[in-house]
Amino acid sequence: MTPLPQSHSTTLNGLLSFPPNPPKSKQNLIPPKHQVLQHQITVFRRDIASLSFLALLPSLSPVAPASAFSIGISGPKDWLKEQKKKASKFVLAPIDASREILRSAYVLLTARASEYSAKDLEEVQGLLRSAARDCVPEDRNSFVSFQASTGVEVCTFRLVMKNASSLLDNKDPVKLEAEAMLNDLIRSFTSLNDLASETDIQLASSRQKVAVALMDTISFLDKFEQGIKECLEA
Repeated sequence: MTPLPQSHSTTLNGLLSFPPNPPKSKQNLIPPKHQVLQHQITVFRRDIASLSFLALLPSLSPVAPASAFSIGISGPKDWLKEQKKKASKFVLAPIDASREILRSAYVLLTARASEYSAKDLEEVQGLLRSAARDCVPEDRNSFVSFQASTGVEVCTFRLVMKNASSLLDNKDPVKLEAEAMLNDLIRSFTSLNDLASETDIQLASSRQKVAVALMDTISFLDKFEQGIKECLEA
C-alpha cells in the first residue's frame, strides 16, 4: 500500500489526539450558570471543519491493485476503517455534548415549581438551540444561514453522519437506517424548539410538556448515536 503523504499523516494524527470529553457528573446536575452560558456559545466550529476532513479521508488514499489483497496485506479501505474506529470518540463528541446540554435544560425546566420569568425561558431556548447544532434552519443565526445558502453543510449531525458512513455504499442498510434516525432526530429538535417558543413557561403544565418533549429528543439522540456507532463498525 502506498503510504499517505507526510502532511496528511500529520493532520490525521492531530485529529486522533483530540482530547476526550471531561468525565460526566454522576448526578447529572446542572453546572454553574456561567458554565451553562459558556456551553451555549461553544458551537464546535473546529469540530465541524475536522469532521469534514475526516469525511474526505477515502479520497486521500490511493487505490491499491487487487493483488495487494491476495497476499494478505490490508488495503486502504481496511486502514481507513481502523482509523475511523480509533477516532470514534471524537466523532461522537458533538452528540454527547448535545445530550448534556439537553439534560441541563431539563433541570432548568423542572427545578422549580413556580417563579419562572421570560429570562428563564430565554435561557432554556438558548440551550435547546445550542443542542440542535444548527440542524433546525429556523433557529440559525444570519451568518450560519448565509453559509448554508452557499452550499456549506452547517448541521453538525449531518457532518457526523457523512463522516461515519463515508466508507459505506449509499444503499447499505446500516447507512440507510442511520440516516432515518438522523431525520427523526432533526424533526424532534424542530418540534421541541417550536414548543419551547410557543409555551407559557410560567405555567407548570406548559413546562411539563416541554420537559416531556425534551426527553423524547434525548431518546432520538441516543438512537442516532447507536446508528453512528454501527456505521463506524460496519
